[in-house]
Amino acid sequence: MYIGRIVGIGLTKLGKTTALYRVSSRSFPNRRAVEHDGMVAIVPRPGAEGDLAKNPYISYNCLRVAGKGAWAVATNGSHTDPIAEKIDSGMNVRDALGFSLLALDFEHDSLDTPRIAAVVSIDRPVGYLGIVRRDAVLVREFSLRPGCAYYVSTYEKNRPADSNIDESFDAQTAADAAAYAIGGGVFADFEKPVCSAAALANGDKFDFGLDIVE
Repeated sequence: MYIGRIVGIGLTKLGKTTALYRVSSRSFPNRRAVEHDGMVAIVPRPGAEGDLAKNPYISYNCLRVAGKGAWAVATNGSHTDPIAEKIDSGMNVRDALGFSLLALDFEHDSLDTPRIAAVVSIDRPVGYLGIVRRDAVLVREFSLRPGCAYYVSTYEKNRPADSNIDESFDAQTAADAAAYAIGGGVFADFEKPVCSAAALANGDKFDFGLDIVE
């Protein structure tokens, strides 16, 4: 099944909170995740820079920390930064998600691609998933359980719901979590993976991990 881009929130079996992002693409597979300036961006692979002229939405910051390190934010577009900045300003996470998704709206490309977002706490088993589609804006808080990850995608699984769950989630490191988003659990069943990024709580900070399909 092809469900497009995916964001997720999870709790490892040892109780470490995790935010996940995966690029899945049929049209622009030549992309990778790179860490820079304390965040992660999705950019074209070397030699594919010309893809930016075809679609301006394919490069963006997908993962960053907000609220003085208290939250990790993962998204599929340019809304990563405004969500993080609203949290930094003191806005609660639900409102930061809802405000930013509503303000930026779905991507006005040929597919009306939804914007999706995930936010997870560093020290509490709680996270949020949000989406803005042509027909809806949805934001939901989730209580996280060890070994489980909730997710939302741009297509098909495009509603924050209890049914969108992986019940075998685990990772020892952020790199493990990024790899899991590509080939672990239910994520292995979703087609056209390209690259991924993850933030995993490690004490009082989030570690970042990256993966790519060669």
